[in-house]
Amino acid sequence: MLSKGSANSQKVVCSCTHAFRGTLRAMHNALCPLDGRYASAVEPLRQFFSEEALMRARVQVEIAWFMVLAEERGVRELPVPKEKQKKALQLIAEKFSEKDAQAIKVIEARTRHDVKAVEYFLRAKFVKAGLRKYVSFLHFGLTSEDVNNLAYGILIHAALQAVIRPQVRSLRAAMERMGRRWHGIPMLSLTHGQPATPTTVSRELLVFAERLERQETQLKALKMQGKFGGAVGNYAALRAAYPGIKWEAVGHKFIRSLGLTPLTHTTQINPHDDIAELSHLMVRINTILLDCSRDMWLYISRGVFAQKVTQGEVGSSTMPHKVNPIDFENAEGNLGLSTALCTHLATKLPVSRLQRDLSDSTVQRNIGVAFGYHFLAVQSLSRGLQKIVPGRAAIKAELQAHPELRAEAIQTVLRKHGVQDAYERLKALTRGEKVTHDAIDAFIATLPLPQAEQERLRNMR
Repeated sequence: MLSKGSANSQKVVCSCTHAFRGTLRAMHNALCPLDGRYASAVEPLRQFFSEEALMRARVQVEIAWFMVLAEERGVRELPVPKEKQKKALQLIAEKFSEKDAQAIKVIEARTRHDVKAVEYFLRAKFVKAGLRKYVSFLHFGLTSEDVNNLAYGILIHAALQAVIRPQVRSLRAAMERMGRRWHGIPMLSLTHGQPATPTTVSRELLVFAERLERQETQLKALKMQGKFGGAVGNYAALRAAYPGIKWEAVGHKFIRSLGLTPLTHTTQINPHDDIAELSHLMVRINTILLDCSRDMWLYISRGVFAQKVTQGEVGSSTMPHKVNPIDFENAEGNLGLSTALCTHLATKLPVSRLQRDLSDSTVQRNIGVAFGYHFLAVQSLSRGLQKIVPGRAAIKAELQAHPELRAEAIQTVLRKHGVQDAYERLKALTRGEKVTHDAIDAFIATLPLPQAEQERLRNMR
C-alpha cells in the first residue's frame, strides 16, 4: 500500500508524463518541422517571430503611442498619466505572458481582427491602471498597419541583433580559426572538376569567411523603416481631431523612438522595401553558406577532409562503415528553403494594389519561417565544420598523383625569361597526358634557363 507522500509523488509523475506525452504529440502533429522535429533547435527565435511575440510588440507600440499623445500639449483632453499609472502601463508590455496572448486570442475569435483584439485587451488593462476615462485614446488616429509594421520592425531589429548576426559572426570566426590552424597545408585544387594547381586547405575556408564578412557589414547597417499616419498615411484622422498639431513631426519622432527610420510618403502600408532589402541580404548569405556546404561535401568525398566519428551515431541503416556528411546536407536543404521564402518575401511584399490589399499580411507571418530555416542551417553547417579535420594522407596522395600541376609554374618562369612558346611547350608535354615527376625534371633540364632557376623548378614538388 502506498503512503500518502508516495501517492502524491506518483500523481506528480503521472501528471508530468501526461504533459510530456502531450508535448510530444503536439510536436509529432506539427505541420511545419520548425514547430515539430526542429522545435528545440529554433527556440531562440520564438521570442521574436511567434504569434505571442507579435502580440507583445503590438502592445508595446499601442502603449508607446498612447504616451506620446499624453505628452503632446495640443491633446488637452489627455493628461500625462501619474507615475504609478506609467509604471503600470510599462509593466503590461514588460510582463506580457502566454496568458495575456491567450486572452487576446479569445477576443480575436469574436472580433475576427487581430489588432482590434489587442486594443480591447488593453482597454481592460487601462481600466485596472485607473485610466478608464482615457481608453478612447487607445489606438487613436491609427490604422492596424501603423501598429503592425512598427511591431514587425521592432521584432526584426531585435532578432538580428540578438540571434541572427551573432550566429553568422560566430560561424565566420570559426572559419577564420580553422583557416589559421591549417595554414600551410598544401592541397590539390580543381577547376572545372579537373586537377588545376596547388593551393592550401586554409584558403578554401578563408574564401567563405571573407565573403560572409561583407554581408555581415551590410546586415549590421540595415535599418527597418516605419510607416505611420493612419488609413492612407496622410494623418487625416489625427488632423481632423487636432488640426493645430504638426502630426508628421510627431509621427517621425515616435518612429525614431522605436529605433526605426520614418517613411515620409506612404499609402496605408509600409511598402516593405526594408524587408525586401533584408531578404535579399539573407539570400546572399544563404547562397554563400550553401556554396560552402557543397564544397565541404565534395572535399569529404575526396578525403581532403575526414570527419570525426561521433559515438553512437549511425551513418546508414544498412552500411555500418559509413560516416555521412549529413550536417552539410541538412544545411544545404534548409538554406534552400530559407532562400525560397526570402525570395518570395522580397518580390511579393513591395507590391500592393493601390492603397493596400491584405496579401502582405498573410505573407509577413512567414518571416519567422524564413529565418527559422536559415538559423537551423547555420547550426548544421557549424556542427559539420566542427567535425572535419584535414585528411593529410589523402591530400598528399592527390598531390603526388598529379605531377602535371607543376606545368603552370614552369611555363610562367619561362615567360619571365622571355621564352615565346612557353605555354605551348608545357601544353605538348602535359595536356591529356599522364606524366611523372621524373619526366618533368628531365624536361626542365632541356629548358633555356639559368641553372639556379632549373634547380628551383625541380624542387617545386
